[in-house]
Amino acid sequence: MLYIGLDLGTSGLKGLLVDKDGNIIKEENAQYSVSYPHDGWSEQNPADWLIACRRVLANLARGNETRIGGISFGGQMHGLVILDAQDTVIRPCILWNDGRTARETAYLNDIVGKEKLSAYTGNIAFAGFTAPKLLWLRENEPQNFARIAKIMLPKDYLAYMLTGTFSTDYSDASGTLLLDVRNKRWSDEMCEICHIRKEQLPQLYESYAVIGKPKPEYGLPNAIVTAGAGDNAAAAVGTGTVENGACNISLGTSGTLFIASDTVSVDEKNALHSFCHATGRWHLMGCILSAASANKWWLEEILKTDDYDAAVRGAENLCGCNNVFFLPYLMGERSPHNDVNARGAFIGLSASTTREECSLAVLEGVAFALRDCIEVACAGGATVARTAICGGGAKSALWKQIIADVLNMPVDVPKTEQGPAFGAAMLAMVGAGAYTSVQDAAAHIVQVRETVAPNSQTAQRYNEKYSRFRRLYPALRQAMQ
Repeated sequence: MLYIGLDLGTSGLKGLLVDKDGNIIKEENAQYSVSYPHDGWSEQNPADWLIACRRVLANLARGNETRIGGISFGGQMHGLVILDAQDTVIRPCILWNDGRTARETAYLNDIVGKEKLSAYTGNIAFAGFTAPKLLWLRENEPQNFARIAKIMLPKDYLAYMLTGTFSTDYSDASGTLLLDVRNKRWSDEMCEICHIRKEQLPQLYESYAVIGKPKPEYGLPNAIVTAGAGDNAAAAVGTGTVENGACNISLGTSGTLFIASDTVSVDEKNALHSFCHATGRWHLMGCILSAASANKWWLEEILKTDDYDAAVRGAENLCGCNNVFFLPYLMGERSPHNDVNARGAFIGLSASTTREECSLAVLEGVAFALRDCIEVACAGGATVARTAICGGGAKSALWKQIIADVLNMPVDVPKTEQGPAFGAAMLAMVGAGAYTSVQDAAAHIVQVRETVAPNSQTAQRYNEKYSRFRRLYPALRQAMQ
């Protein structure tokens, strides 16, 4: 049998057709746009996702319709999708990187209180989470709020349209601030705070659990559909980050540090997210809002080039010696600062600063921001000896070396670097019975193609630079407000 993994990303939907051994038979992509109706707002039309999904599914399955044994999803997290009683989408989805909820986030953290939120959910409020969006909607679009019959996350809208099952999985639900992560159930207290009813929320499933079959119109008679996972949990599955203490870094539009755990772990300041994993267990996650997108902004919008390699050619000789720093807070920042008003900055410019130094500083700034997250995790008792890596930014050999040197640990590059879509295909395999567990699937399928080892001398220089980097945001925070 063959299996399909779908990754509903911010810029497009990627689909993979994979056999039981993890060999990729076919790959399809469909793009769609993001709308920015106001400064700091970020929205998408769920109808565009559905068009993309149908196209990608049809192209992947063509000629193999009866051999498709399972379908699953990885998806962008936190987005607020709302349907009325007739299953009509009420308004565009408010995305994960939308910053309009500063007031609602402050209300949750400061008035309801971080201690209560952490007790109810294992997390505190961040501007991108779903709960503050619901409060914003109630205050600013009460007519839309009153129409809500179903509250969904982005991938769950596709699952609903594919199967008719109103579902979500624990990993994605963790990012709503509506889930009691410790006990894996919707929080009564958070529903009351957000003025919603539990029946408006989807049924909860493990990521590999079967939620149904595709509707007959899709022409896939032998396929099951599993609940899927949030994109970071799906990517972790795809890189084999499934055992206690295993770590994965994703360099996508955003950047994430993902540490698998057998138990719930909440850092004392809630600077990291404590979420459920697609394995049925848990994980700690730090999320920086601009990673590969920061590099894309610098090269395409500022330097007006799409030649990424040329922009940093020769910069490898400057690693650890660059006098320019970059704060990658172009969309505000989530972990560990939780500041929607944080902004990007170049620091240390002089009359002799070169384009190569600035280009290198962008890559270094993202790596330093990821180290901010790992420092919090380790301070809370986590032990991380090495990390896997995935995402578009991981195609850069220089960036992978910088990550290895800044974190001073080996970086494992999987043989298959398809992240969430590959992990989603593996979840479909487990649901279809091809493997007994996610861990079993990872042990059979995931292989390391290469390991990037840290350079001890460069790592020492970066350690000194990091001590300077971590002082910059506190020094500039007042000026960013």
